[in-house]
Amino acid sequence: MWPRRDARGTDRTLVHVQELHDAPLAPLTTFRLGGPAARLVTATTDAEVVATVRAADESGTPLLVIGGGSNLVIGDRGFDGTALRIATTGFTLDGTTLELAAGENWSDAVARTVEAGLAGIECLAGVPGSAGATPIQNVGAYGQEVCDTITEVVAYDRTTGETVTLGAAECAFRYRNSTFKDQPDRYVVLRVRFALEDAGGLSAPIKYPETARALGVEAGDRVPAATARETVLRLRAGKGMVLDPADHDTWSAGSFFHNPILTDEAYAAFLTRVQDRLGPDTAPPPAYPAGDGRTKTSAAWLIDKAGFTKGYGTGPARISTKHTLALTNRGEATTEDLLALAREVVAGVHAAFGVTLVNEPVTVGVSI
Repeated sequence: MWPRRDARGTDRTLVHVQELHDAPLAPLTTFRLGGPAARLVTATTDAEVVATVRAADESGTPLLVIGGGSNLVIGDRGFDGTALRIATTGFTLDGTTLELAAGENWSDAVARTVEAGLAGIECLAGVPGSAGATPIQNVGAYGQEVCDTITEVVAYDRTTGETVTLGAAECAFRYRNSTFKDQPDRYVVLRVRFALEDAGGLSAPIKYPETARALGVEAGDRVPAATARETVLRLRAGKGMVLDPADHDTWSAGSFFHNPILTDEAYAAFLTRVQDRLGPDTAPPPAYPAGDGRTKTSAAWLIDKAGFTKGYGTGPARISTKHTLALTNRGEATTEDLLALAREVVAGVHAAFGVTLVNEPVTVGVSI
């Protein structure tokens, strides 16, 4: 390793990284799907990440950033460019302030904060993937979202060629979205900082009804943070949402579709379609206020009521036998098999209820 400076005097330290050519990408994804990358670089330090991104940008080489691979659908042809696998490590806890390197395993990090007696992310236990992906998607589950605790994100800005620190407001967090998702080719997340809570070993107030029922408490109550984490892990496992190589129901990206958010007008039209299809005495679908005159409903409910029940499908890609919101690789699927199933579900839900589902995973070289 030796330093080099560019025309602007910026330190462009050269680093040594692991590099492979014509490298399989499927093993790096939870779907276990996708063709090879022309070049795969594994970076274990922030400097290696930045150097690899800069080199790709300067040469005009297409770049694919991979963390835990839990939110990726890669085409069968693979990726004709540089795939950068971020494998950085770093877990720093100072009081209630947590800093994670982008490559840290998210679920392991959650476990460590609970062991330290801190609250704030315990209900995000079992979410697959790396820490660096959490602000991009504004990961959320069981009543918590990372935007509730993130204070800063350190990222490499490909537009300016500098490392920057974005405060929570600059991240523009909202439901499963952020400025990083808005501008996918601009930022590469390096580190994420959180402000957790010392509640004497108790969890944050329980918000999600299913979690409260499983815990036998009321919404707003606190329980031991370890109990909340263990309960969430059981709930997730029951839906095939905790990775298990032996269980094909977990060969997925978790929830494949966003829960739709509808305007008042669209929601009223949706309710009319529900009654027309299912009958006037049908119980109303799940509905949650989403602000600004909008309502969030359940993608899983839509999929099920449109006729795509658990285990739907006869090919190598099917709906999970445990949860209708997960599309799965039963072991021999191709990406095209998965996409065919996804398109069938999208078309069927739209025909039944007039609602268009949007995929949650990022697609590479393909589209739904």
